[in-house]
Amino acid sequence: MTAALWSLVGLPALAGLALLVVGRRADPIAAPCAVAVATAGLVLGATVAVGRPEVSAPMLAGIPAGLAVDGLSAAMVITVSAVFLAVIVFATGELDPAQARARFFGLMSLFAAAMLITVTATDLLALLAAWEIMGATSYALIAYWWREPHRVHSATLAFVTTRTADLGMYFAAGAALAGGATALELSGLAGLDSAWRDAAVAGLVVAALGKSAQLPLSFWLSHAMAGPTPVSALLHSATMVAAGGYLLLRLEPALAATAWADAAVAWIGVLTALLLGAVAFAQTDLKQLLAASTCSQIGFIVLAAGTGGIAGGALQFVAHAAAKSLLFLCAGVWLLAVGTQHLTALRGAARHHPLVGAAFSVGALAIGGLPPLSVWVAKDEVLASALHASPALYVTGLAASVVSAAYAAKALVAVWSPPGPRTPDATRERATARVSPAEGLPLPVLAATAAAVGILALPVLAPWWYSTVGTAGEPSPVGWEIAVSGTLSVVTLAGTAWVSVRRGSPAVSETVPGGRLLGDWLAIERGIHASVVRPVSALSHGLAAFDDRVIAGGVRACAALGVWGAQQAEARVEIRVDRAVRAIAAGARVLAMWSWRLQTGLLHQYYAQAVAAFILLAIVVVLSR
Repeated sequence: MTAALWSLVGLPALAGLALLVVGRRADPIAAPCAVAVATAGLVLGATVAVGRPEVSAPMLAGIPAGLAVDGLSAAMVITVSAVFLAVIVFATGELDPAQARARFFGLMSLFAAAMLITVTATDLLALLAAWEIMGATSYALIAYWWREPHRVHSATLAFVTTRTADLGMYFAAGAALAGGATALELSGLAGLDSAWRDAAVAGLVVAALGKSAQLPLSFWLSHAMAGPTPVSALLHSATMVAAGGYLLLRLEPALAATAWADAAVAWIGVLTALLLGAVAFAQTDLKQLLAASTCSQIGFIVLAAGTGGIAGGALQFVAHAAAKSLLFLCAGVWLLAVGTQHLTALRGAARHHPLVGAAFSVGALAIGGLPPLSVWVAKDEVLASALHASPALYVTGLAASVVSAAYAAKALVAVWSPPGPRTPDATRERATARVSPAEGLPLPVLAATAAAVGILALPVLAPWWYSTVGTAGEPSPVGWEIAVSGTLSVVTLAGTAWVSVRRGSPAVSETVPGGRLLGDWLAIERGIHASVVRPVSALSHGLAAFDDRVIAGGVRACAALGVWGAQQAEARVEIRVDRAVRAIAAGARVLAMWSWRLQTGLLHQYYAQAVAAFILLAIVVVLSR
């Protein structure tokens, strides 16, 4: 069974590396290779979910890297593997064969491997390694079309923002080691001394919230839309953005052990769910609406981690992964067919593609909390834990679920409305473009999952789900909670749809007070740019000027001094040295000529020379006495 766990994380990693190393020569086989790896991954994921293996490998002195599958990670492993397979199958039909398919599928495989390590890691060392790989590959995937500068800029902004938050994980590892956690085990953080425990928890909370695009760092997810549609579908549903929510669920015992972390995490999550839901409602671009919706839906997972609702948070993870990957894939089909993501231009898109429209409707209604679809069930589980912790959290979470229904209804009205008179004829023609079988195949499967996965919380299966996740005893929603949330969702969906139809789906940012602020993602990016980016840029320009004028100037001055010294040496010293060398050479030449004259080849002359030498030697001996 341990071999299955090693294969689960090793197979996509090795396949991804192989595709990247071989490069364009592997383009013809990249797609089938990725599909085969993803299929094997789903089988292996189901295998380890049943067998629950544990493995470890030596890394640093006294600090091994460990992986294990328990109830919580079992649900995540299956979810990540299933969504990865669906997205890869879609990408085989969506990606242009002329593009660098080996690079794309190689990066996607590495990205999935990093997420699988993240959800099975038992210590900070393995988690940190996977966290870094996930961040690096996400940058490369968002900037996949790297020849377009705005995409590279968006990828850089997303990477730098999450990378800044990731520093918290290094801080946490240092605090854990200082506090005595020699093996860096995640399960041991709650038992550290209070000061080191709080420091480690704070670092991990910052890293998790940054990766999950929670307030105040939500804005980076807007820029992540620059990547290809399959990247958005995977990144927003079951991998990178969801990784932070999963980490907080995993750390719930450590959060609860502090006096502040659980409440802080819960409020950040519920406020993100509410405010980013409002941001989603204000968007006029479908992918931007879905991106803000991701922040909002992940906010419910974060809320669950802060209130101890692990089973509800895990169910929200699974339900959101299915629904959001489905919505992004549908949006990708329309983007290729219509050539735009603007909601006004997408009017009638669902009518021209009934299969895509039906699948999108299931996903949107699920995200909107329509009973009895999965997200409605999952949110009720989360809200039950919130009510047990704080009525204020419950009311705010309930308001966030209402906003979710509103933006879901807005998106549905846009794609199902008949094309308007302002819709260009070229757009209408492209809207009838045919959907390839590879693009259409994953949609019904994801739609069925998004609709039905909520049965895990039904009274018959709920005990099994709670025991599987390992959180028996958590609060469950009672009848009036279910009725209130369901009624609010239905009324909001119907009311928003009715108003949108009557008003022709107006641009909310132009009609609602504060709508421009919401449409600009709360202007957080501008605020951070003014308070952080601009000062850092000014500092970097100052340092660059110091480098050019002082450091580089000093180097240039030293170089000029060296040249002057060489010139002086050449003018005053080297000439005399050259003369001495020439004199010695001339003397040697004269001696050589005289010695050459003595070499006549005549034997009697050699005897005469020898006699002369002996006479000279005798004279020297006599005189020396």
